[in-house]
Amino acid sequence: MIVSWWGALIGLAIAIILILRKLDAVYSLFIGAIIGSLIGGASLLQTVNILVKGSQSVMGTVVRVLAAGVLAGVMMDSGAADTIARTIVNKMGDRMTILALALATMVITGVGVFIPVAVLIVAPIALEVGQRSHISKLSLLVALSGGGKAGNIISPNANTIAAAKGFGLNLSQVMIADFIPAVVALFVTVLVASLIKHKGDPVVASDLEDDATPDVAEDELPSLGASLVTPIVAIVLLLINPIGQICHVEWMSKINLDATYVLPIAAIIGALAMHKAKNLEEYAKTGMIKMTPVVMILIGAGAIGATITESSLPQLLINAIKVSHISGVFLAPLSGILMASAAASTSTGVILATGSFSKAILGFGVNPLAAAAMVHTGAIVCDQLPQGNYFHVTANAMHMDIKQRSQGILYEAICGGSACLTATVLYGFLHLI
Repeated sequence: MIVSWWGALIGLAIAIILILRKLDAVYSLFIGAIIGSLIGGASLLQTVNILVKGSQSVMGTVVRVLAAGVLAGVMMDSGAADTIARTIVNKMGDRMTILALALATMVITGVGVFIPVAVLIVAPIALEVGQRSHISKLSLLVALSGGGKAGNIISPNANTIAAAKGFGLNLSQVMIADFIPAVVALFVTVLVASLIKHKGDPVVASDLEDDATPDVAEDELPSLGASLVTPIVAIVLLLINPIGQICHVEWMSKINLDATYVLPIAAIIGALAMHKAKNLEEYAKTGMIKMTPVVMILIGAGAIGATITESSLPQLLINAIKVSHISGVFLAPLSGILMASAAASTSTGVILATGSFSKAILGFGVNPLAAAAMVHTGAIVCDQLPQGNYFHVTANAMHMDIKQRSQGILYEAICGGSACLTATVLYGFLHLI
């Protein structure tokens, strides 16, 4: 090992502290990696080699994340996500308001839209329905956020891609494994939001007046059928191989389509179906802009991850957990929870957890798919903390001040925690994978 375990640990701690101090996450991760390597015993040349090696290790994930940006851009800018959300809420009616809102946000996030954007899309609908049904803003927030968390673990978003590639898996495998935890999270979200629907501040007229004008006028929104083409094509193509393996269909089992080209192809077909092919370049540019921060964090996380994997820290963790007689299975969900809590970001949390602790988790004999599911669901428990952008974006979307928004943190953690607990029980202890 080039780096000592305590050097790697100090480097990780420095990176987390700098992120909490609001320094740019990419610089925080690189600074932590450099300091950790140097004080851990690596030379200047070895430190550079560690950073380069770590950055190169995430390039496969970077390519897939950029591909996902094309799909996300089409779903957001074309108005397809808005159409799907409005259809779900309108069809389910006022008597099932909370379920409709949670389900709408879950579906929008599940088809590849980033969770903050999904909340922004559904929030105006939620406030309008909430005022009519006398549901508090706190309850509406929990419904949207919990539904978004459920959708986020079954979506072709950056966090799911990072969870898959962090353990050498296909994207579709992780999406399928997280489906049951996602359904449980949706159920718990509806239950929690329903119990607090009269707790907190009500929706007032001024909350409806300040909503921003949507990018696509309502009369220009695509039809529901056209809006569903992109996600349906993506899901069908990604599931060909897993379904073939499950059903023992040889020709399907031989088809292994990667997200790198499945997601852009689905986006292009969807744009054609909506008769918006001329805007495809603009949609792709939007997706690229949205994905750029994630790509940069991936590179930084690769650096800190390499610092840790080049040290004795993973083996030390394995030995410590064995001595304490605690099940090593817990390292997977805990690493996701802790890293996402530090960064207040699902994607960053998954990237840090897989890059830093995947070797230690697998060292306990945990199945790679089970590990990915537990890390991934762990990362949605506390990604709503105030040091992250999601907290503030959702506060603005729901017209809440900091105090009002903070009231939702615990309830959101319960929603995300239900998915994490489900994955840990199913895959960590019952070994269903």
